[in-house]
Amino acid sequence: MDTSIFDHFHAVGVIPVLEIDSAAHAVPTAEALSAGGLPIAEVTLRTEAGLDSIRNIARRLPDVLVGAGTVINLKQAQAARDAGAQFLVSPGMAEDVVIWAVKNQIPVLAGAVTPTEIMRGLNLGLTLLKFFPSETLGGLKAIKAISDPFPQVRFIPTGGIRLDNLAEYLRMEKVHAAGGSWMAKRAMIAEGRFEEIQRGAEEASEIVKLRNPIF
Repeated sequence: MDTSIFDHFHAVGVIPVLEIDSAAHAVPTAEALSAGGLPIAEVTLRTEAGLDSIRNIARRLPDVLVGAGTVINLKQAQAARDAGAQFLVSPGMAEDVVIWAVKNQIPVLAGAVTPTEIMRGLNLGLTLLKFFPSETLGGLKAIKAISDPFPQVRFIPTGGIRLDNLAEYLRMEKVHAAGGSWMAKRAMIAEGRFEEIQRGAEEASEIVKLRNPIF
């Protein structure tokens, strides 16, 4: 599995998680995020426009890393790949998705919030995992506690991460990058507030630049 995309996640620091209701808004949203310093788009499959949004970004914005989020079964994973997704994100440990993605050299980020799930992920060859919903499950304290027995594992937490707690997350050594939707909320995308989205991306990018991991 090509892990260079995961290196890109770390370098950018923040992965925008997008719910897009109209595929016509996909490209301008991704353009705004990229202009603000976040050239990544995790387009969730929670809406009917998800696959077409991925397809539009993949075709028109080659400098934006586009992937599919909320992938919960193999059919979705295959459809996302066919639409041009460069990575897959699942909220949980969907083993059939992980096995297929690894076999087909597609970077996959699967969710794990218990020691058992982490061990299942490790057995499937994963050392970078999604931690969701982070704040609901205890945030950084939970990540620290659950990861202590697994020094080889890093996390990308999402869920409840905002501009005001982003810096704290990024300073933690176990956090590879953070995911969130605060800079491009569903309503903002639907209403075409692309300048606001760019400003939100710029604010997040400035915090990433100050990242100084703590051990």
